[in-house]
Amino acid sequence: MKAAGTRDALRRSVVTVVLLGTIVPAVVAQRAGGAGAPPAQSPRASAPIDLTGYWVSIVNEDWRWRMVTPRTGDVASVPLSPEGLKIAKSWDPATDGSCLAYGAAGLMRIPTRLHITWETETALKVDTDAGTQTRRLLFDKATSPPASKSLQGFSLAEWERGTGPPGRGGGRGSAAVGGSLKVVTTSLSGGWLRKNGVPYSEQTTMTEYFDRFAAPGGEQWLVITTVVTDPKYLNQEFVTSTHFRREPDGSKWDPTACKP
Repeated sequence: MKAAGTRDALRRSVVTVVLLGTIVPAVVAQRAGGAGAPPAQSPRASAPIDLTGYWVSIVNEDWRWRMVTPRTGDVASVPLSPEGLKIAKSWDPATDGSCLAYGAAGLMRIPTRLHITWETETALKVDTDAGTQTRRLLFDKATSPPASKSLQGFSLAEWERGTGPPGRGGGRGSAAVGGSLKVVTTSLSGGWLRKNGVPYSEQTTMTEYFDRFAAPGGEQWLVITTVVTDPKYLNQEFVTSTHFRREPDGSKWDPTACKP
């Protein structure tokens, strides 16, 4: 954790230096010429990376918990509290396929395809074919959370500008060139972190980082680092890194509904 904090601090420092080297001279030039500040660009127009398109899950970790439904009580690697463990051990296999497994805190871990589009200039829409779910990532921080909690919750997004080449192994050692997307989700109604009923509560806050990387051969990869914080059912943060590969089109898109 200390090392990660150091990397983040260094990253912010580099960003500050870059900004001071590019923005400040521009401001001085504007003042000298009497020109006004340029109008602010929309989140869509100012996006440092393009996340739109079709992406398919590449399951290269936690295969046994993601590709098949684990047995009741298989909670290995999830830091459950005693209350959370009690709930997980009482899971009924007859409920396999429930939409509770497709809430925001567990959705990206389900093997699926994503279709990411701009719904408006200030909102990204993320559709999944597995479970047929839709998430909306809102860049307008003045937007108020809804009155009621929901499976996908309320997600506020912001761009983080890149500081250098991506870290090895798709981790968060440094941001991808260009930048990344940070999303904080609250107002969740609760659900499952895994398909076998490993719970998260409505007190959960989820923070995600979306990074896009180029791979040899021209492939494009999307890495989503997820941090789930739940004071009720988790003893500590539950951190995962989920990988997707970009597809040329939606020819393999196969919407499959979950069980209500």
